[in-house]
Amino acid sequence: MADGPNPFADPLRFQRQAPECAIVIFGASGDLTKRKLIPALYRLAYDSRLPASFSIVGVSRSPLSDDAFRDAMREAVQNFSEDTAFDPNLWSQFAPNLYYIPGDMKDAALYHAIAARLQQIGQRNVLFYLATQPSYYPVVAQQLAAAGMTNGPGALQPSGGWKRIVVEKPFGHDLLSARQLSACLQTVFPEDEIYRIDHYLGKETVQNILAFRFGNGIFEPLWNRRYVNQVQITAAESIGVEGRGAYYQESGALRDMVQNHLLQVLATVAMEPVPAFEPDAVRDERAKLLRSIHVLKPGETPQNATPGQYAGFRDEPGVDAASNTPTFVAARFLIDNWRWAGVPFYVRTGKKLAKRTTEIAIQYNSAPLSLFASADSQLEQRPNLLILRIQPEEGISLRFLSKQPGSGMHLRPVSMDFKYGTSFGGRSPSAYETLLVDALLGDATLYTRQDMVEASWRVVEPILDYFESRRFPFPNYEPGTWGPAAADEMLARFGHRWRNG
Repeated sequence: MADGPNPFADPLRFQRQAPECAIVIFGASGDLTKRKLIPALYRLAYDSRLPASFSIVGVSRSPLSDDAFRDAMREAVQNFSEDTAFDPNLWSQFAPNLYYIPGDMKDAALYHAIAARLQQIGQRNVLFYLATQPSYYPVVAQQLAAAGMTNGPGALQPSGGWKRIVVEKPFGHDLLSARQLSACLQTVFPEDEIYRIDHYLGKETVQNILAFRFGNGIFEPLWNRRYVNQVQITAAESIGVEGRGAYYQESGALRDMVQNHLLQVLATVAMEPVPAFEPDAVRDERAKLLRSIHVLKPGETPQNATPGQYAGFRDEPGVDAASNTPTFVAARFLIDNWRWAGVPFYVRTGKKLAKRTTEIAIQYNSAPLSLFASADSQLEQRPNLLILRIQPEEGISLRFLSKQPGSGMHLRPVSMDFKYGTSFGGRSPSAYETLLVDALLGDATLYTRQDMVEASWRVVEPILDYFESRRFPFPNYEPGTWGPAAADEMLARFGHRWRNG
């Protein structure tokens, strides 16, 4: 292969400036806006990646004035911009671009007020961000069309400029509701104007999976069933539901994490190489991979999926005292394609586990012959392991065996480590910074497409049906552990065990 530039090494990716436009945030008084969206937009302004004419219009029921909204957002930036110093001079330039419109999202008058404000500030390019309860998604979309603020098939007349909509997860509650939501949105916005945001895909370390795989010739030849024994994907949290008991009781770990975040990570790890680093090409390969995951039959589910619930969950505010909602899920997935046939992908996620960590561990097959048998043979036969750490210590580690100093051929595992912080120095953009700029530029590479959403629901629905069709002896694990014993037993049935590093 001829030498050439790495198509994934894009030094300008995080220097691109957003175009002149407005972002209208529905649910502007909520936690997502305060903790993530406004701090991310402030940081983009801090890095000179927003034009001077950029506008933010907050929409919510709370009766605030423009100035009161600006004061609340100033406090949010000061409290939640963890790695960005608050600059009063910058804020004095940023704040006048913030506006607020109170109202009921079911009231048509609210949308006419939004349209009037956008016309007043002279913005034709608009990104509508739905930071609301999912039940409002269809309402907002239809009302935007009725007020003449969209260009799609449901618009009364073209409004001029581009119009895009960002939808937060969950994308439906199951496959049927996901299809219904998509059909509703697509009566107003064409699919290429619908941005389903999954903040995991915006994380630097998740994006780096693509660069690591396809930018380096040394690893791609080993990325298949001939060399890989198993893959484990873990997303563990040490905290509980943190006051979100009512929401979490309705979603649970499978809907909250596996259907979206972790299946997208799995698809990024296992997808085929792309012909070009372009939005449709990358999303096509992710979608193909998700469609290739074996959908469990009813008789297969108990052997391949395990739920858990931590002791104390039923005492959380908003949670039913007899709740059957899993706060932990472990599952075994197989991929029905030539690259991965027979290789198990183990996925687990849970709350109140031993520590906070998100990582992908790729275990390679052991050497075909043990040449160094000794009293340490069990240690010496530990397989090579490639670990992609997403959080909290972002980096990549490769474990292999090396001879210990001294006489005799005694081996022990050692690691080569790459750490983002020490290798690159400066800060990495947050997931929301990356994804907001991409949406404003019309780059959907890191966003989830409807066919991907449906493929993910097809994978998890048999597990959902199994979990919801029976009662489990919950709680079945103590806070601070790695989950229920049944998760260990599931892997043991296949001759494997969890990596609890």
